[in-house]
Amino acid sequence: MEMYDLRSCTEETLQTVCGELGLKRFRAAQLFQWVQQKAVRSWDEIKNISTKDLTLLSSRLNFYPPELVTERRSIDGTRKYLFRLQDGEMIECVLMDYARELTRDRHTVCVSTQVGCAVGCAFCATGMEGFRRDLTIGEIVGQVLDVTHFIRQEDQDFQVTNVVFMGMGEPLLNYEQVLSAIMLMNQERGLNIGMRRMTISTSGVVPRIIQLAKDNPQVGLAISLHASNDLARSRLVPMNRRYPLAQLMEACQEYAKITRRRITFEVALTDDNANLGEAEALARLLKDHLGHVNLIPVNPVAGTDLKRPNLEKLKKFAHHLEVGGISVSLREERGADINAACGQLRRQWREGNHEPIDSI
Repeated sequence: MEMYDLRSCTEETLQTVCGELGLKRFRAAQLFQWVQQKAVRSWDEIKNISTKDLTLLSSRLNFYPPELVTERRSIDGTRKYLFRLQDGEMIECVLMDYARELTRDRHTVCVSTQVGCAVGCAFCATGMEGFRRDLTIGEIVGQVLDVTHFIRQEDQDFQVTNVVFMGMGEPLLNYEQVLSAIMLMNQERGLNIGMRRMTISTSGVVPRIIQLAKDNPQVGLAISLHASNDLARSRLVPMNRRYPLAQLMEACQEYAKITRRRITFEVALTDDNANLGEAEALARLLKDHLGHVNLIPVNPVAGTDLKRPNLEKLKKFAHHLEVGGISVSLREERGADINAACGQLRRQWREGNHEPIDSI
C-alpha cells in the first residue's frame, strides 16, 4: 500500500487515510495539528492519540525529517541551517528575525525549493553546483516546520510569520509542489501563515508568472531583475536568453493587472554596474510598472570576480532611481558573517569545510 509523507498531507488526505483504516475523522484533525501546528518530528512526540491508533496510522503514514547537519548563528540573530535529506542530498534554509516597534515582530524563513538550481546565475553559489532534483511538498514545508521545532526548544511561543521562496532553486520550475506547499502552510489548523506573508522570487519564468497570477493572486512576487538590458542580464541571469526582458516586463504588466499587487524587482549591484547610467536605464525600464526596487549588494562568492559596491555608490544609485520616480530601498543585510546567502554553506560543506553544529 502507498506510504504517505506526513508533512505533505493536507487534513483532507489524512481524513481519507483514517477512513480507510477504520479510524474516526477527528483523528485526522488531531494528527494534522501535531504535524503542521506543533511541528513534531516523530510519532513519540504525539501525546493524545493512543499507541494502538498510532501504530495503525504508521502503516500508511510516516515522518521523513531531515538530519540537521549544521546550524550557524549570526551576530544579528540570523540562523542558517544545513539539512541532509533522506536520499543524502543537502539543502539550506535561513531564519531572519526583524524587531518592530509598532507592529508584531517578523520571523521570516527563507526556504529552498530544489536541490541545486539549473538557472546558473553568475552571482549565486547554488547555481555553481548545478541542478539535482525538485523538492517534495513535505521537504519544502518541512524546512519551516524544522526551524519552528528547533526554536521552540528555546521559545515555546515561537511562530514563523513570513516565508520567502528565495533559497536554493527556481521556485517556478517546481511550480505544483511550491503552490501546494503554500496552501498547506496557510491552513488555519497548521502553520496558519497568511498568503500575503509569503513571497515567491523568480529569475523570470514568464509562463508561470502569468499562471501564478491566476492560480494564487494573494502570494507576493519578486523578480530577480539585476540588469536593464538583455546583454547584461543574460550574462547575470541565463534565464533571460529564454525569456528576454521584453517578454518578462510584459508578463509583469499582466501580473499586476490581474492581481493589482505591486511586484518587487530585485537588483543585485556589483562594483561595476552600480553606476548612474544603469540607474537611469532601470528607471526608464520600470517607469510604468507597479513595483518597488530592492537593491542588493552582491554577496562575495568564491569562484567569481564580482565585487561589492561601497555604501556611497549604493546610496547614489538609490537616489537616482528615486529622482526617476521609482520606489526603492536598500535591502537590510542579514547573516553576512555566517555566509547566509543562497548555497554558500552547502558548497563549503561539500568542499570539506566542516564545522560543528552550534548548540540548539
